[in-house]
Amino acid sequence: MKFTLNWLKEYVRLDHVSPEKLADDLTMLGLEVDCIEQLWENLAPLKTATVIKTEPHPNADKLTLCTVAVGEETLRIVCGAPNVRDNFCGVVALPGTTLPGNNKIKKSKVRGIESQGMLCSERELGLSDEHDGIMELPAETPHGQSFIDATGLRDLMIEVDLTPNRPDCASVIGIAREVAGIEKKKLHIPVKGQSLQTTSESFSVAIDAPDLCPRYGGRLIRQVKIGASPWWLRKRLLSVGLRPINNIVDVTNLVMLEYGQPLHAFDFDTLSDRKIIVRTPHENEKKFITLDGAERTLSPDMLMICDGHKPVAVAGVMGGLNSEVTDKTVNVLIESACFNPVSIRKTARALNLPSEASYRFERGVDPNGTIDAMERAVTLICQLTGGTAEPGGVDLYPGKKPLPVLTLRVSRTAALLGIKLSAEKICGLLSSIDLACNQKDQETITVTIPSFRPDLEREVDLIEEVARLVGYNEIPVSLPAVDLSYPEQERDRTIRNRARSFMTGIGFTEAINYSFYSHEYGTRLALAESDPRNSPIRILNPLSEDQDVMRTTLLPGLLENVRRNINFQQDGCRLFEMGNVFFPVDKEELASETTRLAGILYGKRHGGKLPYHFSNETIDIYDAKGAVESLLTEMRLTGSQSEHVTLVPADESEPFAVPAYAMQVLQGSRLLGTIGKLKEEILRHFGIKRDIYYFDLDFAALCQITPTPKHFSPLPVYPSVKRDVALIIPENTAAGELVETILNSREKLVEQCDVFDVFHGKKIEKGFKSVALSITYRSATKTLTEKNVEKVHTKLVKTLTSRFGGSFREA
Repeated sequence: MKFTLNWLKEYVRLDHVSPEKLADDLTMLGLEVDCIEQLWENLAPLKTATVIKTEPHPNADKLTLCTVAVGEETLRIVCGAPNVRDNFCGVVALPGTTLPGNNKIKKSKVRGIESQGMLCSERELGLSDEHDGIMELPAETPHGQSFIDATGLRDLMIEVDLTPNRPDCASVIGIAREVAGIEKKKLHIPVKGQSLQTTSESFSVAIDAPDLCPRYGGRLIRQVKIGASPWWLRKRLLSVGLRPINNIVDVTNLVMLEYGQPLHAFDFDTLSDRKIIVRTPHENEKKFITLDGAERTLSPDMLMICDGHKPVAVAGVMGGLNSEVTDKTVNVLIESACFNPVSIRKTARALNLPSEASYRFERGVDPNGTIDAMERAVTLICQLTGGTAEPGGVDLYPGKKPLPVLTLRVSRTAALLGIKLSAEKICGLLSSIDLACNQKDQETITVTIPSFRPDLEREVDLIEEVARLVGYNEIPVSLPAVDLSYPEQERDRTIRNRARSFMTGIGFTEAINYSFYSHEYGTRLALAESDPRNSPIRILNPLSEDQDVMRTTLLPGLLENVRRNINFQQDGCRLFEMGNVFFPVDKEELASETTRLAGILYGKRHGGKLPYHFSNETIDIYDAKGAVESLLTEMRLTGSQSEHVTLVPADESEPFAVPAYAMQVLQGSRLLGTIGKLKEEILRHFGIKRDIYYFDLDFAALCQITPTPKHFSPLPVYPSVKRDVALIIPENTAAGELVETILNSREKLVEQCDVFDVFHGKKIEKGFKSVALSITYRSATKTLTEKNVEKVHTKLVKTLTSRFGGSFREA
C-alpha cells in the first residue's frame, strides 16, 4: 500500500511527527514500512516560468520564440508546443539541468536562433505520457520558484507491507486511523454517505447472486464533461504510481486509494433497459471484451455486472469495453459494491487480471463503507466535471449482518500483557481506532466490532489491539511467571514406561511389530472359530496380502521375530512386545482396542558366551514364570490383598500351549493372562524347531489394579515355620482360590502361601485333583512353638475342606 506523507496529513495532524518516527510507529502497529522515498528529487533543479511574450520563429512555421521570465532572469527559448502563449505558466529546464532519461539541457541554436533552455512537457518530466503540449501550471504560480515546491511535488512516498488480515489498511484513511490511534490524534474523514433508497426512477438494480454480492450501491450523475483532471488530482495519483486518465476514472481511483473501496463508472447511456443486474454468465455468454481490449473467456461461476441484455463488467476485476467512459460520455453511473472475496480471487486468477480493485476485494472490503466512498466520488465528480447528481440512488444490502460484540476482561488483559490498565484507559485506547466500547464495570468491557475489522474475532484479538496502541516498547520487560509445577503424567503411560524399562532390565529385548498381520495366523495358532481372536478386523486397503487384518494377539509377530533370530543363528533370545490388539464391535463403532504385554523365550538361559566352567542351562517354563512374577512384583500387584494377582496351574490351557506346562495369571477368578510352552505342531507352522516358552498378559487390566501401598517393614527377627498340605478338591476349583482363602484368613501368623504341585492320577477320584500348598508361618514378637503353629494350621485346613468340599490327602 502506497501513500504520501502530505496525503496522510489531510486526515490526521502530524505537525511534530518526523517521517522516521512515523515509520517506526507504523511498524510497531504491525504495518511494516518497506520504504520511504523522496518523490521527484530529480526534478528539484527545474524552475517555474512565465511566458511574457511569444512571436513566430523567423525560420520555422511550427516553432515559437518565447520570452520567458524566470525569477530575475529573462530568457529567450525556442518552443514547438502548440499550447504556448502569452502569460503562460510552465516549467523550464535551464542549461545544465539533466531531465529524466539522461537528457542534459544546454544552450543551443534552433534554426539559427539561440535557445537558453527548454519548456517541458509532462512526458519530458517523467510525470506521465502526455506530450501534446508543454505542462501548464495555474496562472497564479509565481515564476522563479523550485518546480517541486511550487506544485507540491516535494513529498515523501511511504510503502507499507500489509498482512492479509488487515484489509482496512489498504486505504489512506485506514492507515490514518491507525496513526491517529497511536499518536492520540483525531481522525478526519472527508465525506460520510447518507442512506439511500432501494429503487430509483432512472435505473434499477437487481442482485441475482446475493451470496456473491452482499451489497450494491449506485448513483447517477448527468451532464458531465469529460476532460483532464486538475493538477492536484493527477499529482496524487502520480505520486503512488497510478496513471491519470480522465477526471471520472481518476476520481474513482483516488477514492479507492482513499477509502479502500473500489469503484467503477459506467457510461449510463450504453446500459440496455437502464438496468443493472448482478449475476453469473448465461450459457450463451462465453466471451467478454474488457477495458484493455482483450477478449476473455468466462466460466459459469464468475460474477458479472450486466445490463438488461448483456454483461458490462467483470465484477470486482475490470469493466467492459462496451460500457467504457469516453470523451463523448454525458451521463455516468457510479458503482460501489461489496463482492465475495473468494469469488473475486478465483476470477482474477482465472482471467490473469490482477488489479488494485481485485487486490482489495480479495481481502474483503468494508460492506458498511460502500456508501461513504460512493458519496465522496459523486461529490468530487460533480465538482470537477460540472455534472449534476440525481437525488438519492440505489442501495441493496441483502447480506447485512449485525455487528459482533466481544467481551474484554481487564484482568485477562493484565495477565497477558503484564501491565495493569484501568477499564477507562482500555476504553480510551480502543475508541481511538473507532472500536465502540461500553464499560459495564471496572472488570468488564463490551466492544462492538466495526465491519472494517473482520480480523477481530476473540478477546485475545482485542488485547492485542491494546498492546499495539500502548506500544510494545512501552510494555516493561519482565521475566515470565513460570509455574514450576509439572503436569501429572497419565498413570497408564507411566506404568507402561516403567514396565518397558523393567523388562529390558531383566534381560529382555523389546520388539515393535506392525499392528496388522495375516488372517492365517488364527489357523496357525489353532484358535477355535468361536474364539474372538479368530475374528479379526479386515483392512480395506492392506499393505500386502500377508498384512490384511488387525492383530488380535501379539504372539504371531513375536514368533516371526524368533524365526528370524534362529535363521541368524542366535543361540538364545528373550523378546517382549507391548502393544495394542483390536477386536470388532458394532459396524458403526470403532474397534475395541486394548494393550497387552507378551514375551517369548528360547535357547540358553545365559546366552552362548559363558566360560566353559559355568553351567548354562536351557530356558524352561520357570524362566517365563519368573519373568511374570518379577514384573508383577515391580508393579506391586502381589501380596495378601484379595484384589492382587496370583499365578496358578491352568485348568484349561490355550489351544497352542502344552497342557502340562500351562499356567494362568488370575485376579480372583478373573483371567489376566497365560504362561506356557508352545506345542511343536504350532511351531512347525512358523518354521521353528526349538522349545519356545511364552507369556501373554492383559496389561491394560493390570494397570487398573490398585497396587500395594509402599510401607516400611522391619526385617524379621524370629524364624519362620513351613507346613505343607495337600487337598483333594473338585477339578473346576481354581488352586488360586485356596491361596486367596489362606491369605485372607486374617490369621496373623500366616506370612506366605504358594502352590507347588497339582496332581491328577490313579489314586485321585475322577473329577477331582490334588493341590499341594506350602504355608509359611512367622510371628513378629516371638519364636513359634509347635503348638502355636499346629493350632492355626489345623484351623486353615478345616476352613479349606469345608469351603471347597475337599478332603485332606494322606501322604
